[in-house]
Amino acid sequence: MSVRAFVSFVGAGPGDPELITLKALRRLREADVIIHDRLIPAALLAEAAVDAEIIDAGKAPGRACMGQSQINWLLVDRARRRGRVVRLKGGDPAVFGRLAEEIDAVRAGGIDFEIVPGVTAATAAAARTGISLTARGQASMLVLATGSDHLGRGVAALDWALLARAEATLVFYMPVQGLEAIATALTAMGRDARERALVVERAGAVDERVVAGRLGDIAARCREADVASPAVLLVGATLDVASVPRAVRHRTAIQA
Repeated sequence: MSVRAFVSFVGAGPGDPELITLKALRRLREADVIIHDRLIPAALLAEAAVDAEIIDAGKAPGRACMGQSQINWLLVDRARRRGRVVRLKGGDPAVFGRLAEEIDAVRAGGIDFEIVPGVTAATAAAARTGISLTARGQASMLVLATGSDHLGRGVAALDWALLARAEATLVFYMPVQGLEAIATALTAMGRDARERALVVERAGAVDERVVAGRLGDIAARCREADVASPAVLLVGATLDVASVPRAVRHRTAIQA
């Protein structure tokens, strides 16, 4: 009897295993193969069936890792040979997760798929710091932007003038290498350097850290704290009421 090839692109959430959805958890338990990103909580991988194949496809600086083309090939190969494949991605698979490329590969292979959304780092960071990402009269828009180019070597080519004047909460993913350039670009185009800014490292994970400051000094504060990826940068008026979680404040947070 032949297996039915099927791929589930599943969001694992931001690092807290309890933030995964019920549907995502069910897919993990049913999977014949799990191909996962780095930083997936071990508690989630422990939910896999005892005979499931678990493949670490995580990309990390300074270590050997799979290229995107190899991941694409694995998705198609394992679905055809094993059946139910879960592609487990941190956060939400549709937010800066290279989902489109993997969907293209699965479609080209004639394999059915689904997308199971997850909690993304922006909303996890907002929840942990006690803010709303939107607020009537303060921020009528939420902008999710990448803080690095597609090679991860420089700052993305964005419409900085538009971002600077937007009455929006700005959230930059993968900003660590370009924090100073991001802040400089925004303030050069007219965004107030005194506006509140937060960088949340490993949002939602047990070792989460929060660095609070202003747009004009957040890069320096993060250098002092030796912030590393993964992290998100939040900028906007709604951050004025942000609070650093007590457990984090005691150990690692740098306050404005």
